[in-house]
Amino acid sequence: MSKTGLIIQREYLTRVRKKSFIIMSILGPVLFAMLMVVPIWLMTRDGGESRTIAVVDENAYFAGKLKNTGSIVFDFRENDIALARQQLEERMFYGVLHLPLMDFNKPEGIRLYADRNPSMDVMMGIERSLGKVIEDFRIEEAGIDREILKKLNANISVQTINISKGEEKESSTGVATAVGYVASLLIYFFILFYGVQIMRGVIEEKSNRIVEVIISSVRPFQLMLGKIIGIGAVGLTQFLIWAVFTVIIYSGAIAILGINNLDTDQIQQMGQMTSTTSAGETEQMVQEVFKAIGTINIPLILFSFLFYFLGAYLLYGSLFAAIGSAADTDSDAQQFQLPVTIPLIISIVVLGAVLKDPDGSLAFWMSIIPLFSPVVMMMRIPFGVPVWQLMLSMGLLVGGFIFTTWMAGRIYRIGVLMHGAKVNYKILAKWLFMKN
Repeated sequence: MSKTGLIIQREYLTRVRKKSFIIMSILGPVLFAMLMVVPIWLMTRDGGESRTIAVVDENAYFAGKLKNTGSIVFDFRENDIALARQQLEERMFYGVLHLPLMDFNKPEGIRLYADRNPSMDVMMGIERSLGKVIEDFRIEEAGIDREILKKLNANISVQTINISKGEEKESSTGVATAVGYVASLLIYFFILFYGVQIMRGVIEEKSNRIVEVIISSVRPFQLMLGKIIGIGAVGLTQFLIWAVFTVIIYSGAIAILGINNLDTDQIQQMGQMTSTTSAGETEQMVQEVFKAIGTINIPLILFSFLFYFLGAYLLYGSLFAAIGSAADTDSDAQQFQLPVTIPLIISIVVLGAVLKDPDGSLAFWMSIIPLFSPVVMMMRIPFGVPVWQLMLSMGLLVGGFIFTTWMAGRIYRIGVLMHGAKVNYKILAKWLFMKN
């Protein structure tokens, strides 16, 4: 095995055997699966304890019309608000809903008395129920047939079809946006996390003088390249572990909790948590989302993600290695770390603008420049990118990695053996152009 291969093996095995790697490899998929499963489970489980709301209706209209919900029971009382409030203080019910005499065309003065701040679910439930009764009153007063009113509602759904090479394929802007954001953010966080690991690993070996022993048998460039690839392999391994086990845990949890197939009532409950969408509309939306996922070019997304993940890591990893070689402590490295991380931060900031116009000039140039392309291009790919732009972006990323590796190698070969010297940008430039 080559010397670089031995360094890669050492960096890889040293890190995958650490307790922190093993613990995070186990906890990561569990946490990701919980983030997806728990919200669905909370929405689809039974409402639990119902809350009794005493209703004092001075209009003598809402009784029999104000329907109970899964978590609220309306208990109509005599028109004595003082007595009801006294009973509330004795904790006979959750709250007192006071409905004073009002103009149903301009309802005002409705109050909910409670001995604690009511939950959002309770408030939304009361407001929806009251709104439904008042809406029915207005429709009846206007002499409008509700069936005719339903027929007048226009629910428009525009289906997008991509035409490419004479073929028509369905697409979904919403799903493309979600896939783009997730892929871009994953690349951003993994590069930042493992890039900093490279920098700290170099600083640690440099401060412990271990590097002086290693340099006696290998070239500095071989050491830097081996460290970058080895730690990168650790990151890729952990990502693959997270991806595989997240899917397994998520699928198992869905099956165990019995929420694989949502019935109409459950879907309606989920819809009411966020909007006034009806059960049928919400069910249709859920079905359309699953259908839209099937329109995404999964092989292209996966291949592009792996390519840009590795390319970006190698590009930024070499820069972080150069920073580590020029600094003796983490605090010393901060002055050089900011210029390297700024392009990553800018890439995340411009994602909103790229999303507005994925084929615009800003999106094009940001997806071509190697320092920005891994994050920005992953946002564009789900929307469809011309092949020549994708090839150009990938080619420039490879060229960018080669250039930054050469540049970092020039700094690394000198800086890794320097101790105690205060390094600035002028000294880095001197190292960069110093002859062998």
